[in-house]
Amino acid sequence: MTEQPIQPPVAPVRPINREFHGRTFVDDYEWLRDKQSQGTLDYLNAENAYTQQQTAHLEEMTENIFEEIKSRVKQTDMSVPSRAGDYWYYGRSVEGKDYGYSCRIPVAEGQDPWRPPVIPEVGAPDNEEILLDLNELAEGHEFFSLGASSVTRSGRYLAYSTDTTGDERFDLVIKDLETGEHLADKITGIFYGATWIGEDYIFYQRVNDAWRADTVWRHKVGTPQEEDVCVFKEDDEYFNVGVGGTRSRRYLLIASGSKVTSEYWVLDKDNPEGEFELLWRREQGLEYDVDHAVVAGEERWIVTHNASGPNFEVGSCPVDNLVPIRELDVLIPHRDDVRIEGVDTYADFIVSAYRRGGIGRAAVMRLDDAGFTEFEEMEFDEELYTVAPIGNPEWHCPVIRVSYTSFTQPSQLFQYWVDSREFVLLKEQEVPGGYEAADYTAYRVWANASDGTAIPVSIIHRADLDTSKPHGTLLYGYGSYESSIDPGFSVTRLSLMDRGMIYAIAHVRGGGEMGRGWYDHGKMLEKKNTFTDFIDVADDLVARGLTTHGQLVAEGGSAGGLLMGAIANMAPEKFKAIQAVVPFVDPLTSMTKPELPLTVAEWDEWGNPYEDPEAYDYMASYAPYENVEAKKYPNILAITSLNDTRVLYVEPAKWIARLRATATGGEFLLKTEMVAGHGGVSGRYAKWRQGAFEYAWTINQATGLTK
Repeated sequence: MTEQPIQPPVAPVRPINREFHGRTFVDDYEWLRDKQSQGTLDYLNAENAYTQQQTAHLEEMTENIFEEIKSRVKQTDMSVPSRAGDYWYYGRSVEGKDYGYSCRIPVAEGQDPWRPPVIPEVGAPDNEEILLDLNELAEGHEFFSLGASSVTRSGRYLAYSTDTTGDERFDLVIKDLETGEHLADKITGIFYGATWIGEDYIFYQRVNDAWRADTVWRHKVGTPQEEDVCVFKEDDEYFNVGVGGTRSRRYLLIASGSKVTSEYWVLDKDNPEGEFELLWRREQGLEYDVDHAVVAGEERWIVTHNASGPNFEVGSCPVDNLVPIRELDVLIPHRDDVRIEGVDTYADFIVSAYRRGGIGRAAVMRLDDAGFTEFEEMEFDEELYTVAPIGNPEWHCPVIRVSYTSFTQPSQLFQYWVDSREFVLLKEQEVPGGYEAADYTAYRVWANASDGTAIPVSIIHRADLDTSKPHGTLLYGYGSYESSIDPGFSVTRLSLMDRGMIYAIAHVRGGGEMGRGWYDHGKMLEKKNTFTDFIDVADDLVARGLTTHGQLVAEGGSAGGLLMGAIANMAPEKFKAIQAVVPFVDPLTSMTKPELPLTVAEWDEWGNPYEDPEAYDYMASYAPYENVEAKKYPNILAITSLNDTRVLYVEPAKWIARLRATATGGEFLLKTEMVAGHGGVSGRYAKWRQGAFEYAWTINQATGLTK
């Protein structure tokens, strides 16, 4: 007997009124917020079953893309060893294993201490020590994530934390690497990270019920968690805290910051049970970051701050003679065309990361007996690339590691010798199967926004693609939190381009590609610029003849999912389909619930509709869930996770329910991972399969292909 097809699930209507500032919104699906309710779980499972049925024709292409990804990834591989103390640390991956291995070998006597040893990928050396087998830790769990992995300076103790639900709360244990045994210590319910002071103390963060990291704690090894001491508590709901040490191993720093304001507290590591001291007191709108350097024998704070302009500058002052931030000695002055992103200090040099012309760049300043010298920029040949100094655990070292990639160049890791200015290639991402960068091309065009602003657009496709006619195109966007979507190589993207599609990125306002102003003009009461920029980019691609509206698929995730929901309402005719991953599509409900995770801190990004009628009305004018109308929509695939603590599953669940009940056209699919968090499923094979499914759906929507 032939099974009857599953009909689109219909969520029961259970209206409640949301009342703010004299405005009323009738919410028919807020009941889905109760994830303990069997009714909610039944509905999500019904949506999963329906999505599986409606995408069954994509199973062959999903499997093909999954196999393509696997064939292009060197599955048995290892990272380049990095020196810390008396050991070289590295990671291994093994074909057939979802997770990796953390390993180390001792620095050999007589060996060059800065040239990493060559270690075989197959057949471990006799002196290799496996610190963690993540496959073993993940065994028996549907989800697994490693939080902290921190070794003491001596190399004896390893503190590591794990999450097996996806809710980003971790349990930490300590392993004695000399005996292989675990200590009795166990610290439960903590946030990311763990910082050692010596062999006896660990500092860590905890989050409150609103998922805000609000406290820093000190744990003494060998004592129960009940005796841990809270060394810092942040009462301001706009602020989150973090803790970490300087590379010089001289100080421990607590950073407390909101989206627009920061404050640092410092502790001498020689006095782990001492009191933290305030550096510069918080001032609304003043952001600063601190690092420690020794210059011409004098200890100095190196400070990146925005007191002199929105794009930041770098200054310094003696550790024992704090001056007001606006009176610091200037190392890198503020510039309107350069966004300084931070500095990294070492015993003999300082590395600066910054953006100019929409591209991230790096420069090095050498320190000599006379003090500071000039920064010298690292130069590269490609038009679009990403370079990132990725650090070196050692304070006294002659080298730094630098990663380099582009849309067509697989990632490379270089060792940069500071004195000789020499780049030495340590590793290049291997793409099995004969990848040739010349087979693909990447370039930038500029689209004119409706207000005359020029929007950068990155375009990537096969070099032999005939662009005199339109092709299926995936247009990706994010546009929030000053995050930049920088050039990077993607194995998965090859499967899309090899099927004749174009991949484009709209670098819309709200991101950070063009400096702090680019961000400021895409947030709060200017948030709609993010959405109209994306729509204008879509029109520009069509005007160039690269695609048509009927071949154009949009994609965005998290805050980029808000972008997806907004364009679906504002310009549904411009897109064939939209893929929204963990999408923030019910922002007004979330931002009027200060008790929800992360809400209060987010008011500096979106506005405070809870207290401000103007912010409420502005957000209400674009909130995707609230603005669903009786009209034809693009086909929409929403991906979410039940245990996501950043964008709750209820947002896409409500959105899809409302679309299905209201829209006059369009297919709406919801796929919920029932044991996962904001990052989706865990395990590399599961992630590849999920990515293959998402690309299969996109390719099918844009081209009609099913293989």
